[in-house]
Amino acid sequence: MIEVLVISISKPLLIGIYENKKLIKTYKDDGKTSDVLPIVFEKILKEFNIKRISYVNTPGSYMAIKVAYVFLKTISITKNIELKACSGFEFNQNSPIKALGKKYFINDSNEKEDNVKVDFLDNNTKIHDFELPNVLENINFSSETLPIYNLPAV
Repeated sequence: MIEVLVISISKPLLIGIYENKKLIKTYKDDGKTSDVLPIVFEKILKEFNIKRISYVNTPGSYMAIKVAYVFLKTISITKNIELKACSGFEFNQNSPIKALGKKYFINDSNEKEDNVKVDFLDNNTKIHDFELPNVLENINFSSETLPIYNLPAV
């Protein structure tokens, strides 16, 4: 089974093609999500018979998440491809993710509830880059694909 994973919440935008849960091809691009997704997916759809698309729907760049959702949901509906979503913390070793200004999204979840807080970082906090996993195992994908916005209203 061919699956696509899209991580659009940071630069570079990462897209991985997986066959039977194993990474077989990678796309990396520093361009805007709205420019990159149509070009890359045109190539992917010509080359592969995709059965599932997964994308990061929280937390991170709201615009990138919105654009990715609308684009991928459209592809999902028109091509009858399953769509899944997951947290960006799955792909950066659970490190903080840039929010606004000098603030970051910090995963403060526990076994009973998901909790993302927005705060400044300590000086010794390590931030890891996003990476496509070599295998799509032990990742908490959800059927709830709408974007999740973690910032409080202004």
